[in-house]
Amino acid sequence: MTLTIIYKGVPQNGLIISKNKYGNRTFFGDNWPNRAHHWLPCVEDPADKAPVEFIVTAPNHYKVVANGVLAEESNLSGNRKETHWKETVPLPTKVMVIGVAEFAVQHIGYAGNCIPVSSWVFPENRKEGFYDYETAKDVLNWHISYIGPYAYQKLANVQSKTMFGGMENASAIFYYEGSVTGNRSEEELQSHEIVHQWFGNHATEKSFAHLWLSEGFATYLTHLYTESKYGTDSLNKRMEADRTGVLEFVSSSHRPVVDTTRDYMRLLNANSYQKGGWILHMLRRELGDTVFHKSIRDYYAMYGGKNADSRDLQQIFENNAGKKLDGFFEQWLHRPVNPKLDISWKFLPGNKAIEITVTQLQEGAAFAFPLELGLDYKGKSTEVKEISISKKTETISIPIAAELESVMADPNISLLYEGQIKRQ
Repeated sequence: MTLTIIYKGVPQNGLIISKNKYGNRTFFGDNWPNRAHHWLPCVEDPADKAPVEFIVTAPNHYKVVANGVLAEESNLSGNRKETHWKETVPLPTKVMVIGVAEFAVQHIGYAGNCIPVSSWVFPENRKEGFYDYETAKDVLNWHISYIGPYAYQKLANVQSKTMFGGMENASAIFYYEGSVTGNRSEEELQSHEIVHQWFGNHATEKSFAHLWLSEGFATYLTHLYTESKYGTDSLNKRMEADRTGVLEFVSSSHRPVVDTTRDYMRLLNANSYQKGGWILHMLRRELGDTVFHKSIRDYYAMYGGKNADSRDLQQIFENNAGKKLDGFFEQWLHRPVNPKLDISWKFLPGNKAIEITVTQLQEGAAFAFPLELGLDYKGKSTEVKEISISKKTETISIPIAAELESVMADPNISLLYEGQIKRQ
């Protein structure tokens, strides 16, 4: 059945008609999360996907970018131009988009040997924009190698007027207009939005309650990209910063990661982003790099082009780990608190062992988790010991190999917790 709807008007939202920082008129789709209905007849449910075509008639001094591949660009009478973009891969409405403006456009090469990558920037900052956006090709290549095949037939990186820092529209990512600086300061933002082409766009959450399957993935896989490029120290610094952000957020919010609020803008918070990333990080630390990487690839291979929720991801990890992970997913996704720990240590008689006492101070039941301890021996050598914690208060003795100087909690930045360690 074909249904034709004819309508007209000035949209209140969703399609943003404004001027850019140079005073030139622009038109940018900005649908996330449920703003598409202001200009497109649609059902705004991330589980409702469809192919999309945009045929745009505009004055011929404008260029038009949209999802998919360029099917036609023809000059019309009256100094007008018709542009036809066609996307055959089904998309959720949140990432259907057009951008209409005066653009300078550069083809910067191919990713994965066949995916054309281009930059669309305002002509006034053409030189800086082409320089900044050129890094997207290498970022895309890295994520293809880590996650799996890219689902779309192009990637356009577009300077825009989105209300967000970046918006992951399928195959046509929109960045805020200040993202062009000439110093490539937004590499991590590029990576974040490019990860969404896999997680959020193609493998899409069944409902916004599971938004962490988009934002947590984009956050953590960006950290993996920077780790691969700049080293493990860069990962640890980012995880420490993210942990601080999560703890600050939960101090005033009592919402779980899987959040059924209908105010979707409220989901753009540290639970969806940084805590979602931390959940993936802890899975990686607990299960190992091999199981983690295989699970990420298997999850995408299973749910690319489909929709999934947190239980679907859990099943993938359980299959690869060979064990149940109900407790892990329940405590980190569905509890509105995180572990708050009081950790103390003392020498046992004879100084051949130390005694560690861990008390969980958060409200509710105890969390279960592995806790790493760094034993710093005099002479600068360090040994890492791991203990398993599952009770509100536990005391554990650990043998030591030599004269001990200090004990550090979580030396490898592997646990999302609040607290400190002290010597009794």
